[in-house]
Amino acid sequence: MAYSDLKNKWFNHYRSAEEQLNKMSEVKGLISAFNANIDAVIKISGSKIGQIIKEHSLNEINLITDGEKSIKSKEDAIRGLIKCFKSGIAEEWLIENEEVFHWLNTNIGYDAMQMGGQGGIVANVMAVCGVDPVYVHTASSPKEQSKLFLDLPNLKNVNEKGHIIKAFDVSKNNDIPLIHWIIEFNKGDQLTIGTDTITCPKANRFIATYDPLNFKHHIDPAFSEKMCDPETKFEFIILSGYQLLQEHLLNGESGIARIEESKKVLHGWRKNHPNHILHLEIASTQDATIRKYLIDNLVNQVDSIGFNERELIDILEVIDEKEFAEVCNKNTHSSNLFNGMLKIFEYTGCPRVQLHMFGLYITLQKPGFKISPVQNRKGMQLAATIAATKAGTGSINSKDVLLWSNDQKVSGQGLEELKSLSETVDFKFGANSLLEEGIFVNNELEIIAVPTIIIDKPITLVGMGDTISSISLVAAR
Repeated sequence: MAYSDLKNKWFNHYRSAEEQLNKMSEVKGLISAFNANIDAVIKISGSKIGQIIKEHSLNEINLITDGEKSIKSKEDAIRGLIKCFKSGIAEEWLIENEEVFHWLNTNIGYDAMQMGGQGGIVANVMAVCGVDPVYVHTASSPKEQSKLFLDLPNLKNVNEKGHIIKAFDVSKNNDIPLIHWIIEFNKGDQLTIGTDTITCPKANRFIATYDPLNFKHHIDPAFSEKMCDPETKFEFIILSGYQLLQEHLLNGESGIARIEESKKVLHGWRKNHPNHILHLEIASTQDATIRKYLIDNLVNQVDSIGFNERELIDILEVIDEKEFAEVCNKNTHSSNLFNGMLKIFEYTGCPRVQLHMFGLYITLQKPGFKISPVQNRKGMQLAATIAATKAGTGSINSKDVLLWSNDQKVSGQGLEELKSLSETVDFKFGANSLLEEGIFVNNELEIIAVPTIIIDKPITLVGMGDTISSISLVAAR
């Protein structure tokens, strides 16, 4: 079949998007936990960096000397920024000193504040899609955080008295703001330090993070108690935030102990709601010990997991598949990634795993899973539509814009990746119609694959994976 005909066929498949969006309002409750924070975004110039160095008499030698990737002083903060500016790279350093946090707030500031953290982003997405109610967990809920939630009656949190109210209206005056400074810089900009002039080779960003609660996976006890209440109804739990943990935390606690504590909390939530679906968004977990522990000790208790290409490779590295991880790293295409998914599917025993890669989404699930292959495909198509809308418009904060991209056809690149997948499945399992229908079923597994809409000049890609995974699952009705 010619690609033009395939695009038309998939265009017809995608016609279900509006119906699936309407069905999301039938979902009776969802919990989005655990991490929400404030992303403070600012564009900074080389001249502004130079001005800060001069005004605060920062030691120029220390600013260009390599050291730990952590922020314990004003100079550490500017040192990290200069490193990223000089190399055109992106790095995230943790702020370990509260005084530096206040200094950055005063001297760097921000151009805009936006919702950060997978838990917060998913909560907003689910609420605007009509899920009612959406319960969102926050480790800290000052007014600055709560005002980043959409002002919608179906989006709920717990206030200082332990009552469930609209998340937008929560204001815990004694809570601290958890801020991730996203400090962006432009290619070609210049910074002068002493007699040296540095030219930035590539536009990028430096992230300075003050988030002591999410980095130890703090769980609000009042929220946890309310979710244990049999009167609190929900069909889904979407989990995230574990990627922030380290094996050894700054306060001396164990990251593994925090995972175990969260499992006890989840047990309390789940025991009164036996028919719900629990999904874990893997995210980029840098600490290999934590990553391994999550795969071996949490994934075996969830119904579904989601990851992107890089996160898939990270998982392979800790399940004794380092050689194949390197194969995927060198040739990151659908055939290799699908074979990687099969290894993860077999190792974890998780009933449903989903990959969101550029141009293509793939879901593997066990036969008899709660969501049928056709339902999965429809949910994935709506996710692709809304993700394209987010990329193309920069915002999905109102329901009337969610289907903005619905008149666009799937990408040629997506169809190429789907063709490669179909050929691999043909070799391993036999003839299939994945290229035309996106579904293959045998006695061992169900494969659902959807080519996506690609926006040539995206306005934003922030939170895209979280949007894709959550809608793919929750809209599959």
